[in-house]
Amino acid sequence: MTKILTDTTSGLSLQDAQELGIHLIPQIVNFGEDSYRDDTELDSATFLQKLRAAEELPKTAAPPPALYNDIFRQVNESGEDLICLHPSAKVSGTVRSATAAKADFPNANIHIVDTQTIAGPLATLVLLAAQWAKDGIPAQIILDGIEDMMAQQKVYFLVDTLEYLQKGGRIGGAQALLGKMLSIKPILTMLDGQVEAFEQARTKKKALARLVDLVVEQADREGGPHICVMHSGARIDAIDLIESLRAETGVQNIPLYELPPAIIVHAGPGALAVGFISK
Repeated sequence: MTKILTDTTSGLSLQDAQELGIHLIPQIVNFGEDSYRDDTELDSATFLQKLRAAEELPKTAAPPPALYNDIFRQVNESGEDLICLHPSAKVSGTVRSATAAKADFPNANIHIVDTQTIAGPLATLVLLAAQWAKDGIPAQIILDGIEDMMAQQKVYFLVDTLEYLQKGGRIGGAQALLGKMLSIKPILTMLDGQVEAFEQARTKKKALARLVDLVVEQADREGGPHICVMHSGARIDAIDLIESLRAETGVQNIPLYELPPAIIVHAGPGALAVGFISK
């Protein structure tokens, strides 16, 4: 059976990953001299408290290659396939770390995928891959399916401020919006694996309504759009967004993910996002 591995930028919890047989690699968050794994040592709620109290913006680090060694050794010895689904290499060094770890196991059937996305859409790809693996579908067919889904996934998100994206160096094409933040609520997206500005709304209410419109306009409801919602300390707004999406699309199964610390560092508190498969 093909094994699936991802990391905490997917938003999947350690408990959910274990129940589904998915290997989960942590990201590293550094507050000054103190380092934390964000799977067992630092959850999103605790991180938000520390972030608001911090005098300096914490830093994130991709998982060191050594964290992959035990898992890679297991599949090398068993001869099984392992598919590693990771966030865009343009916003995270995780693909690079996994590739470095793989170099120690040149004969292992390890497939490392830069999904060109992050958070909920990454979780969707991981969950689909895990289900296909459970159904006994061969690794190459799963990889082909993931590539097809990658081309169809979309994500749109709102942030209360671009400050965190700017300081963390992940702002991409949204840089041009910095001087306008007082008068607009920007809708951002991932394009070719990096953050880009998409549209501007005058109020948060209009921005949230526009997120719903984008899903209605772009998601093929008959094809299973796999809608998901993400947030960082904005649970009430996220639940309202889910209810609006259910009413407008008819899709009832819309998972809610807490953005993990490694993403909140850049998105900041109060971020909201919606992801879906467009066709």
